[in-house]
Amino acid sequence: MEESMKDYEKELEASFRKINEGDVIQGTVIGVSEEEVILDLKYYAQGIIKAADLSDDPAFSIMEDVKAGDVIEATVVKMDDGQGNILLSKKEANAVLAWDVLEKYMEEKKALTVKVSEVVKAGVVAFVEGIRGFIPASQLSLSYVEDLETFRNKELTVQVITVDREKKKLVLSAKEILKEQKKEEHDHKVAMLVPGTIMEGTVESLQTYGAFVDLQDGLSGLVHISQISQKRIKKPSEALKVGDKVKVKILNTNNGKISLSMKAVEERQQAEEAESEKVDVKKFGSGASVGTNLGDLIKNLKL
Repeated sequence: MEESMKDYEKELEASFRKINEGDVIQGTVIGVSEEEVILDLKYYAQGIIKAADLSDDPAFSIMEDVKAGDVIEATVVKMDDGQGNILLSKKEANAVLAWDVLEKYMEEKKALTVKVSEVVKAGVVAFVEGIRGFIPASQLSLSYVEDLETFRNKELTVQVITVDREKKKLVLSAKEILKEQKKEEHDHKVAMLVPGTIMEGTVESLQTYGAFVDLQDGLSGLVHISQISQKRIKKPSEALKVGDKVKVKILNTNNGKISLSMKAVEERQQAEEAESEKVDVKKFGSGASVGTNLGDLIKNLKL
């Protein structure tokens, strides 16, 4: 009895609900075929979305991409399709709702996985939320792309960088994601460096304020002009040239930047040499003194 009352309440609620053509409504998928999707609208009539009204994405497959239990938002196209069902269009709803979602993705800088469906002039095409998005060639990679065809049917991780609903313009970028990944990798490598470590590197460029040294593995650091030499110099080129192999000491790795010193290496070498000389004097100095004294005694000895 309690169960039938609940059913009656649902029917009563459905009878009071008003649905009009043009409304965007939500329904749960209860049937899928090659031709259409059937939705439970919690209404006295079911909703029908024809396959052609589901998506513009050429990679979309009704049998693979729609499952029973999925919740779909669609626009009411006709209150009666001739068989007592409400005819709906997900594509029309997308034309309204998807742009709100895309703007949210852009604000959040959300990483999205897309599949390239088409190669066009100066870029490629991929769909997001059923909307056609353009990825310029300059936004496909960190390096120059010579052959766009290599990206056809390829899955990419992208970020929304332009949303213009009035012009129906959606621009995506894989480059922004790659830049962020590269920065994370770089920062991790930098974080693994231990201040005080002495490394070898190659001078890759000279600036007025110092020299940049390539430490390999994609890392480079700055030797400030004050840290190049113990001698006072007016410009780095007085002591260095591009291509020089140098030894540097890691001073710090603050804010993902590597600060280096050549002067500290010189000072350490001098300190080690001075310490070595002290050891030599202690080790051999007293022996030399004794040897000389014995020599003198033998000379002066009268047999």
